Amino acid sequence: MNQEKNAGAQAGGNAGERRLLSPIQAGEMKLRNRVVMAPLTRCRAGDGLVPTELTVQYYRQRASAGLIISEATQVVPEGQGYPNTPGLYTAQQLVGWRAVTDAVHERGGSMVAQLWHVGRISHPSYQPRGKAPGAPSAIRPVGQAVTEQGMRDFVTPRALETKEIAAIIEGFREGADLAKAAGFDGIELHAANGYLLDQFLRDGTNQRTDQYGGSIANRMRFPLEVLDAVLSVWPAGRVGIRLSPSGTMNDMRDSDPKTTFGAMVKALNPYKLAYLHLVESMEGDERHGGTIIPVGFFRPLYEGLIMVNGGYNAESAEAVLAKGDADMVSFGRLFIANPDLPARIAANAPLNPLRPEFFYGGGAQGYTDYPALGAAG
Repeated sequence: MNQEKNAGAQAGGNAGERRLLSPIQAGEMKLRNRVVMAPLTRCRAGDGLVPTELTVQYYRQRASAGLIISEATQVVPEGQGYPNTPGLYTAQQLVGWRAVTDAVHERGGSMVAQLWHVGRISHPSYQPRGKAPGAPSAIRPVGQAVTEQGMRDFVTPRALETKEIAAIIEGFREGADLAKAAGFDGIELHAANGYLLDQFLRDGTNQRTDQYGGSIANRMRFPLEVLDAVLSVWPAGRVGIRLSPSGTMNDMRDSDPKTTFGAMVKALNPYKLAYLHLVESMEGDERHGGTIIPVGFFRPLYEGLIMVNGGYNAESAEAVLAKGDADMVSFGRLFIANPDLPARIAANAPLNPLRPEFFYGGGAQGYTDYPALGAAG
């Protein structure tokens, strides 16, 4: 979840000078503004981990974003790590997501599905037959898992066998295929925040000795093979990927993150993706000893569009666009509380206060009841 830096009572600024509100061509997607709704786990899926009518309403309310990135959506049952997160691996889930994308499109919006597998951050209670979750290596993370029964200590994951990896890659490909059938405009691969793709990339969590471990090239192999798989379904101009080079979330670390992520970013250039989504460091990353890598470090390395996320408000977002370090900005908590965020930015209007107690789980309260300008949401 995102925490906006210096999020004041107003969106602020002169709308006539707003780069944020100007259109942009992101690969094959023509976006009406650069105010992106970040992926936000809300833990409100229904039976069968299917999006509900409340989910439809929630995303419909926020369709004025230049692009909506869906909440992280697991592509296989084993990829779940939190209560009531939606999936994209059954026919019922497809139907639920189709209702969401139809609602967004009816309001002129664009939406991509963020595809997810949490890896070692899962818990046996989510796994078939209660087995340990799979990960690159059997390294137990510090901290606790969020389960249906409350907080539980993380377990030591089992190191995935080499032969198992192909099935996970196929799960991502099938998820990408279902996302297309569900009417999404594209997909984003979640390779950030300490989840499975990120776990393979960093040497703090990947100590394998097969072709998926050791050198940076080997550690990049799994995320790039997943990327190749989804690109067999989607054109590159409708695919993005999310990385968190400075992130320490979920007990993540790397011995040389500038070299690791610099290599990964450069490896993405030939793909000509719609965008690269970079999560900047947050206060917690600094507190936990993360190597702070500013987004500007990656601008010379990457040839395509960069979307940045990291607690931005309207003013700081304008500044990063003006500097040229990013082309789009994704907003998290500001979009939770302000379903019409682009309009508020344009009008320099007051922002609704956040209600963090309703961020994760529940019903309409703190989900679809935030008011729009001049009317109830």
